[in-house]
Amino acid sequence: MPEQPTTRSYRGTHNSVPDERNERVLIYVNGQLTPRNQAVVSVFDSGFLLGDGVWEGIRLHNDTFVFLDEHLDRLYQGAKAIGLAIGLSRAELTEALWQTIRANDMHDGVHVRLMVTRGIKKTPSQDPRLTKSGPTIVIIAEHKRANPTAWAQGVRLFTSTIRRPPPDTLDQKLNCHSKLHEIIALNQAIQAGADEALMLDVHGAVSTCNATNFFIVVKGQVWTSTGQHCLNGITRRKVIEVCRANGIPVFERDFSLVDVYAADEAFVTGTFGGLTPVIEVDGRTIGDGQAGVLTRRLRELYLALIEASLEHKP
Repeated sequence: MPEQPTTRSYRGTHNSVPDERNERVLIYVNGQLTPRNQAVVSVFDSGFLLGDGVWEGIRLHNDTFVFLDEHLDRLYQGAKAIGLAIGLSRAELTEALWQTIRANDMHDGVHVRLMVTRGIKKTPSQDPRLTKSGPTIVIIAEHKRANPTAWAQGVRLFTSTIRRPPPDTLDQKLNCHSKLHEIIALNQAIQAGADEALMLDVHGAVSTCNATNFFIVVKGQVWTSTGQHCLNGITRRKVIEVCRANGIPVFERDFSLVDVYAADEAFVTGTFGGLTPVIEVDGRTIGDGQAGVLTRRLRELYLALIEASLEHKP
């Protein structure tokens, strides 16, 4: 039996600062707020049985859900693509988010996981016609701040043998519950002594990481993948926007590991960690092994964009 991956020197982008308040949070499950240790869903739920559902990770910053419209756009788009009726309007779902936040007296430094599955099955089966309930909606809100060591030390990546599937297999634009290929990729990276996995597309071009989007900096230009084989992250989109707004050349294009190894800088993006520098890929040091000048500037611009969005909150 293979050894379980170790958590030694963990610097992953989802590494958070421990907060004992999370032991007392209330979880939203289909309209009911339940203590964390009592919050459950049925073993016949479509998400548990099949990974059949969509989800979003959303930040609460200064009493505001950051980029909420974009997150809800993606959630409803994904649900429509897989034929899942969420059963709540955007306004009703937004109120459910606020209900959870108010019940937990949360205001800042909060990460919310919003999950919607197809609902409870009559019997274990892929057939959506055997779903006997409405959708299952779960909202988990936690006091959760990124561990500053991830930014200070950067993360190390290992290129997995697991490829990102093409759109006609499992479209990676879907933020769905089916994440097994990313988990296998991450396990490979951990066993190799890295923090997270870099993944290629079916043509061998660099695509994304197992849970974040990947960027490199080449002679003052910012490169990321075409987006055809990766989740089109909200933070990814915002970084591209701030590049264009500030005259920084940015390209969504195919590039290879040869380009990565020779890059001046590299970083990953995600809702939880924002921008995190990549210091090493497959044992090769990227740049001078720390956050580069452009990575630092983009982080500042991204944080400024968040603050600017708060000024226009409803």
